[in-house]
Amino acid sequence: MNKSERSGFAAIAGRPNVGKSTLLNRFIGLKLAITSHKPQTTRHSIVGVKTRDDGQIVFVDTPGIHRRGSQAMNRYLNRTAKAALSDVDVLLFVVQAGVFNREDKLVLKTVSESKTPVILVINKIDLLEDKEELLPYIAELKELHDFLDVMLVSAKNGKQVEELENRVLQALPEGENNYPEDQLTDRSERFFAAELIREQLTRHYHQELPYATTVEIESFSEEEKLYRINALIWVERKGQKAILIGNKGEAMKKVGTMARKAMEKFLGKKVYLQLWVKVRESWSDDENALSRLGYTD
Repeated sequence: MNKSERSGFAAIAGRPNVGKSTLLNRFIGLKLAITSHKPQTTRHSIVGVKTRDDGQIVFVDTPGIHRRGSQAMNRYLNRTAKAALSDVDVLLFVVQAGVFNREDKLVLKTVSESKTPVILVINKIDLLEDKEELLPYIAELKELHDFLDVMLVSAKNGKQVEELENRVLQALPEGENNYPEDQLTDRSERFFAAELIREQLTRHYHQELPYATTVEIESFSEEEKLYRINALIWVERKGQKAILIGNKGEAMKKVGTMARKAMEKFLGKKVYLQLWVKVRESWSDDENALSRLGYTD
């Protein structure tokens, strides 16, 4: 092992909708985490492995830590996020430039309790015309915690993300790689198929409907020229099922088409996708149902 090689884990933490998943995808150069403009799109911790000539960074994207709702799903999201902050070498605390609200304070309290070195990542700087406006904002945040460093980035357009990646690597211990060089994640293709369907549900339906849905892959098989994937979309009420399907099934056809195209891009092969919508009342507030549907700590 070359002494200059570093390897370790970096968890990406923040409240919902600050750009954590976009940042992970930018680091890896591949869309591993689904994204949308709606909060709580991320429901699972997702590992993204970045192997470089001088070391390896294992990024861990986390659900947004939040105060919203007391359902079993909300509790699961917070537990998952907090669990991902343990046993890592450095934390990336992501905030939106110029914004620091109650949920940001909750995340900072959580990351501070971990006793792990924290890099403050101020994201979405592309939304500000005058970066000097951030000077008092940065000064205030630096009073709240002894950050290892403060980095300004735009995950959306990639500005200064490479500099942030270099800083993260510097914070890791010397050591051998935790994953093979050609491995990008610890999640299965089956997992990503479900996530890509859920992404389209989140993007195509308004208000609270996406939060009442989840996706279960019923069958997933690879053939020589294509993948055959059958998926169930679970909702909590019959009325939600009707909305998802739409008039003559047109809404669901659109979701299926977009999800299939995203899967083909991700998997590199044609996909035959079938979707069904089923009702399971109050699944998001049922610990047993969540566990059966893959929401396990």
